[in-house]
Amino acid sequence: MNTAVKSQKQLARLDSALASGTLADVASIVSDLSPGDVAHLISSSPPRYRHVLWSLLEAEQEAAVLNELPEDLRNSFLADMAPEDLAEIVGQLDDDDVADILQELPDAITGQVLSIMNEQDRARIETVLGYSDDTAGGLMSTDTITVRADLTLDVVLRYLRRHTEIPLNTDTLMVVNREDRYVGLLPVRTLLVTDPGVSVREMMVTNRDPIPAHMDSSEVARLFERNDWISAPVVDDDNRLIGRITIDDIVDVIREEADHSLTSLGRLGEEDTFSPVLHTAPRRAVWLGINLLTAFIAASVINAFQGTIEKVVALAVLMPIVASMGGIAGTQTLTVLIRGMAMGHINERNQAWLVGREAMVGAINGIIWAVVVAIAASLWFDDITLGLVIAAAMVINLITAGVSGALLPLLLQRLGIDAALAGGVILTTVTDVVGFLSFLGLAALAYG
Repeated sequence: MNTAVKSQKQLARLDSALASGTLADVASIVSDLSPGDVAHLISSSPPRYRHVLWSLLEAEQEAAVLNELPEDLRNSFLADMAPEDLAEIVGQLDDDDVADILQELPDAITGQVLSIMNEQDRARIETVLGYSDDTAGGLMSTDTITVRADLTLDVVLRYLRRHTEIPLNTDTLMVVNREDRYVGLLPVRTLLVTDPGVSVREMMVTNRDPIPAHMDSSEVARLFERNDWISAPVVDDDNRLIGRITIDDIVDVIREEADHSLTSLGRLGEEDTFSPVLHTAPRRAVWLGINLLTAFIAASVINAFQGTIEKVVALAVLMPIVASMGGIAGTQTLTVLIRGMAMGHINERNQAWLVGREAMVGAINGIIWAVVVAIAASLWFDDITLGLVIAAAMVINLITAGVSGALLPLLLQRLGIDAALAGGVILTTVTDVVGFLSFLGLAALAYG
């Protein structure tokens, strides 16, 4: 059965059981699901059902499900837990996942949880907590298998057989020296097919640089994407091996960036689909207020030419065309630039070329559509002057839209402002103001 169809059927059964109050049936359904499916069902349920589902989880399920939940929802469950329960749950998770959870808690609670852990676990978690969650150090797990270069592969194999299990996504063993400094990697596939009498030094890979702990998580994701890595070593400033990053961590980074990009289109930030009304309304109201302010700025430009509009009423009919075309053109450019920045394609070497490219694109499209609109306006209102005015305004606004759409994300990035969240509002203001000002200003000159 198709996974999506199966999930929908499970959700339907769950909804029916919850609605009827048959919690035994709900518990039976939940116990048969994977942690990811349970997390999906909780996230897909209205608020009144979420805590019911969570309360029905078995103790051994809680840690795995908690790790799969979205951040906001996860924090709502964590807020109701005692430090002892938290310590028991996080003890079942990888270091990076534990660090993600603890970073969202108040310092006092984090301190209590850490104090309950044993010394070894606490030291590992504190290593990860020492780095920001958007860096390689914040993504890494300290659970690694290290070997020395002077060992034979036979010794390494016997060493591995002493383990009851090895960390997930272990495709390489980390080769370090006596000071724990990174030397190279020993691929597991090489270990399995090579003569056991050969030394690690002879077979290890030395041309793969480790990832610095302070590298931005987005850059780490791009490295994994370009090189098709499954895992990668992480080192500190002294080149000491402190952990590794695995592909599942990178999938989380990519998913979070995609979610951020999508929600930013609506100026929402990170928002839970089923968040309560009183939580959602204020967050949206902020950006509605900002948009209203920018609308008043555009309206004030129109008001300055009230006399001209009274003389030529057709101007009021045609104004939205100029502003709309500029807004669409600017949004196209803004989207391309933000995507390029997210993928790491844009740097100081190519910024000027991109701005120039977008200005030329704006000029070409401006001229093409200016001709179309000029002819249409001239025939519609039987006024050639009006056609020429809107044509000139169209060219001006589309060039402005192209240049603004390219420059704004670059400028906002330098100022440390999220271009995906704020760029659209600023760009709309620019294209509206320039569009109205050029159109009505030229009309005022043409009609006296």
